[in-house]
Amino acid sequence: MLLGHPVAHSLSPLFQNAALRHAGVPLSYDTLDVEPAALEGALAGLARVRAAGNVTLPHKLAVAAACRHLTAEATRVGAVNTFWHEHGALVGDNTDVVGFEDMARGLLGELPAAAAVFVFGAGGGAAAVCAAVSSWPGARVSLHARDARALRALASRFPGVTVAGLEAVRGAGIVVNATPIGLAGDAHPIPLGLLAGDAAVMDLAYRAGETAWVRAARVAGHRAADGREMLLAQGAHAFERWFGFAPDLDVMRAALDGVAT
Repeated sequence: MLLGHPVAHSLSPLFQNAALRHAGVPLSYDTLDVEPAALEGALAGLARVRAAGNVTLPHKLAVAAACRHLTAEATRVGAVNTFWHEHGALVGDNTDVVGFEDMARGLLGELPAAAAVFVFGAGGGAAAVCAAVSSWPGARVSLHARDARALRALASRFPGVTVAGLEAVRGAGIVVNATPIGLAGDAHPIPLGLLAGDAAVMDLAYRAGETAWVRAARVAGHRAADGREMLLAQGAHAFERWFGFAPDLDVMRAALDGVAT
């Protein structure tokens, strides 16, 4: 299942259920919309049925704090997007890091060296981006967010990551939106006029038909992608964590492409 608030927009059930059917696994992947105040009770209920699933906004940090065990990647990121239960204990992992790297390869052709990356956001998605980019040779991240406390806390955890004002986006070769802006409506998280002409645009938000920011960026001549590729990659890795074998990625992609183009 997918745990978050809101979750009605999510495309995860489409490709996860396709993968489950193809693999002959007699389970279904559903969404569970839980407001932050109700998260503790929801996790207790999931523990009783030994549920497994994914976590999305705004619960990635809170679920990490609630886990009894974290994988090395989840510990490094400080956020959980994949969970399951072992011997009655909640276990958390983070497959967003590899998902973001797959997204970057798809857009850029390869992971860049000495990249200047601007990231807008300070939640679990931004943490996954910082974790990924911190392992790229010579890369540096300018981190910007509206929550000053969360911004400073996140920046302090990764080498090569510094707190920056919005104007720092002008010097970035890769610009990443790691906020919910764009999930609905036509708002742009970052004005395209501030970007360098050759900057690549990566939006972790996704929706059928792409986000308005990504569509406008492409019209303006930028290489641009929304979070569908990251969504698919992290979902495939999560599936493997739950069941011990990899899903059919072609089946998952076909299910996603059927509604997200």
